Amino acid sequence: MVKRAWIWLFVWLSCLVSVLHASAGDADPIYRDCVQQCEKTGCVGDKCFHHCKLLSDGNPTDDPWYLQEPLYLQWKKWDCRSDCRYHCMVAREEERKKVGDTPVKYHGKWPFCRVYGIQEPVSVALSALNLAINFHGWVSFFVLVYYKLPLRPNRKTYYEYTCMWHIYGILAMNSWFWSAVFHSR
Repeated sequence: MVKRAWIWLFVWLSCLVSVLHASAGDADPIYRDCVQQCEKTGCVGDKCFHHCKLLSDGNPTDDPWYLQEPLYLQWKKWDCRSDCRYHCMVAREEERKKVGDTPVKYHGKWPFCRVYGIQEPVSVALSALNLAINFHGWVSFFVLVYYKLPLRPNRKTYYEYTCMWHIYGILAMNSWFWSAVFHSR
């Protein structure tokens, strides 16, 4: 009976949720045309990208490895498509600003300007700060448990859940690291 109530609650709540759409910027036909044109030509306005070199038939060139994108750009997934999306977003937002419209999201993110290759520098800085604080806390816990508190004769701690706190600290540091990576893209 309880299981059936949960199912009905889920069905009722799902009826309240409207159909999900892409971000408003993604659906903008001017933005879509800009991205399509950029992927064909490799240029947005007068700005062209060296890694968007295409042959006249639209197929990518098969350049040797040393003429392809550098590893740091491959790691950040800054390929021709993402650069076209970014620069079309910037161009479209400038047009919207001139008309007096408010900014909209593109691909689930607000339109921020890249600073030294980082899409959201404040988020990256705060994620890195959280990573540093979590690392400091984890090291402090390690020093406290293993060097300042007494240990059992078999060199194990008296606190039974030390391992769980170590796992928690490592998982927290891992999540803050990947948060910084995500916000840098």
